[in-house]
Amino acid sequence: MAHSVWTGGSRHTGRAALPHKNIHLADSDRLTQIEKEQYKGLMILKNGKLVFDKDKLVSSLQLLSQLLYKHYGQKTVILIDEYDVPLDKAFQNGYYKEMVSLIRALFGQALKTNEFLQFAVLTGCLRVSKESIFTGLNNFEINSIVDIDHDEQFGFTDDEVRKLLSDYDRIERYPDVKEWYDGYRFGNADIYCPWDVINFAKKLLSDKDARPSAFWINSSGNDMVKCFIDKADQTTRDELEKLVAGEAIEKLLRLDLTYDEIDKTIDNLWSVLFTTGYLTKVGEVKLPDSESYAYKLVIPNKAVREVFVLQIQEWFKAVVANDNDIMKLLSEAILEKDDAQIQRQLNIVMGRMISVLDTKAPDDMKENFYHGLLLGLLRGSNPDWLIKSNRESGDGFSDILIKPEDPDAGIVIEVKYSKEIKELDKACEAAVTQIKEKRYDEALKDEGRCDILAYGIAFSRKRCKVVGERL
Repeated sequence: MAHSVWTGGSRHTGRAALPHKNIHLADSDRLTQIEKEQYKGLMILKNGKLVFDKDKLVSSLQLLSQLLYKHYGQKTVILIDEYDVPLDKAFQNGYYKEMVSLIRALFGQALKTNEFLQFAVLTGCLRVSKESIFTGLNNFEINSIVDIDHDEQFGFTDDEVRKLLSDYDRIERYPDVKEWYDGYRFGNADIYCPWDVINFAKKLLSDKDARPSAFWINSSGNDMVKCFIDKADQTTRDELEKLVAGEAIEKLLRLDLTYDEIDKTIDNLWSVLFTTGYLTKVGEVKLPDSESYAYKLVIPNKAVREVFVLQIQEWFKAVVANDNDIMKLLSEAILEKDDAQIQRQLNIVMGRMISVLDTKAPDDMKENFYHGLLLGLLRGSNPDWLIKSNRESGDGFSDILIKPEDPDAGIVIEVKYSKEIKELDKACEAAVTQIKEKRYDEALKDEGRCDILAYGIAFSRKRCKVVGERL
């Protein structure tokens, strides 16, 4: 049996296994003193940490293969887990070309000109690309997530998940595990994310009522999703709406991208979201007048969907907060009771947002969603305003109370949600009536504010209606 050299690390940290895993070579009676010194030369300590110089790093895997072969009398197997982690970190931090050069030299010696190698196995999120670090290595057998070979080895099958939960006496939590961690399609197999399943099962051992969470996502970071959201145009935002709503989109993907190609077009980013597990396929569609096929893509499960929603919300907040024109026009229109201008600016904002973030919520919760959205906009529109939410006033709790700088002025806003756009006018009238009947302006009048504006603002998907009245 061949001996193994493993090197790899966390996609989050990028740490790798080091030669001290084979420390027995330093005392091997089958190595010459020169060879032992070569091995020790790989391990240079600085401040208690192992470091490499570039020349020694390039030849390290080939040298280890040679020494292990001489020690055991067998050729080595090299296992490189997440080979693209260093490339990802380098791409994100501006030294991609240097890292490509280093890894190309390292792999060239270890995998191409290594007579002590039996075979090697590499894993990574991006498919092996001959144009990047594997120039000259032409004897790869590539298995990607769309291939049938080894498709069940990428994660847990449904039967395996059921057995795991049954063995831990937590089978009643199967619906949660399926909703949060199932949904991936590898070749012809339906697969659960193994990292998430294992971590949630471990959590359930100490707390049978534990809530699911996105373990894999939280450990890996979401730079790629953030990059994708930052580059999204209106067409892409419409497609994101469909994905977040649970629908499929059709995309022609490339599975052989290099990192320096990723952000050249938004189409490339779709490909990366697929290969890194943020999207999965549910089918294929043959393109007209072509031999090519597009993939039907969906968000695989609830854990990943939460990441998209979070990143979309953060992106939306950043876009709106940086648009000073909208913020200024909105605050001025509110003070001047310009219903049409308020409505116009809000509808511009609504047109930029992803309208289905609240799709899964019941109707009464959708009103809360738009309440929160409007509250955030108002707080950003004029930092000198004192804004209260759900504050007791009169005979109930007003949605939003605003105390402008003018000590005589006050603003009351009641938010409504309507299933139908054609019902927005009626919802606004009901909101203004509620303000008057419940005397929501009482708290403002108690402070001597006598110039009170009441606004009923109703929302439906990406549209809103505003009706204002001076009390």
